[in-house]
Parts: sequence; structure tokens; C-alpha cells
Amino acid sequence: MGRVLAIDYGKKRTGIAVTDPLRIIATALETVASDELLKFLQAYAQKETVDEFVVGMPMNLKGEDSEMAPFVRSFVEELKKIFPSKPIHLVDERFTSRMAQRAMIDGGMKKKDRRVKGNVDKISATIILQDFLGRVNR
Repeated sequence: MGRVLAIDYGKKRTGIAVTDPLRIIATALETVASDELLKFLQAYAQKETVDEFVVGMPMNLKGEDSEMAPFVRSFVEELKKIFPSKPIHLVDERFTSRMAQRAMIDGGMKKKDRRVKGNVDKISATIILQDFLGRVNR
């Protein structure tokens, strides 16, 4: 069984999380510059078996696409071209950044480390992935 890889896409940088091969644990993997993301994913997929992708879809409070959504949808189209046989699941990512900030505080991360925006992105991707796993493993 291959891994599930989650993506918290941003204009500048993107947080990535991944499951273990048994799909039990979601772990923060990396923060990558968004313009290098597709290259990173191709290289990662050559080293590890990735069966599915989960992409956080930015929504507003009404559950409609946010202003960032067109960028995410464009990225998803590029991802489909590179990995045409892999399922890509879109997951509502509302409040994940806030939840990531809370997780860092609750986990005792130093204030200096919490200010590193890449940490928020990786943890947000992990939250997106955990949410997805919780829904499919019921």
C-alpha cells in the first residue's frame, strides 16, 4: 500500500505532509517553494510510493471558494497532468492555519520557531491529511 500525500498550497510556499505506508500516521514532511513544488513531488514519488494526493481547498466562511481557490485549482490541473492515474482529493482547509498555530503552542514550540511560516504550512498539511484519514478510515 502506498502513501497518501497532502498539500497545503500557497502562492509562495507549500506545506506537505505524508502518511506512513500503512496509512495510519500523518507526518509533516516539508515546506517547498511553490514554484518548485511539482519538481519536488516528482522526485518524492520516485523514492516513495504515493497512491493518492489530498489538496487543501481554501474556502470562505460560507463554504464557497476563497480568492486563493483559482490558484489551487490551477495547481491541481498541473498535478493531474503529471500524475494522471493518481486520485486527487480536495479537502476543505478552513481554519487549518489557526489549528496549526494552536498545535504549535500546545506542543510547546518556542515562539521563535512558531514565527517560521513554513512550520505553519507543514502542520496545516498534516491537519488536512489527518482530517482526510479520519473520514476515509471510519
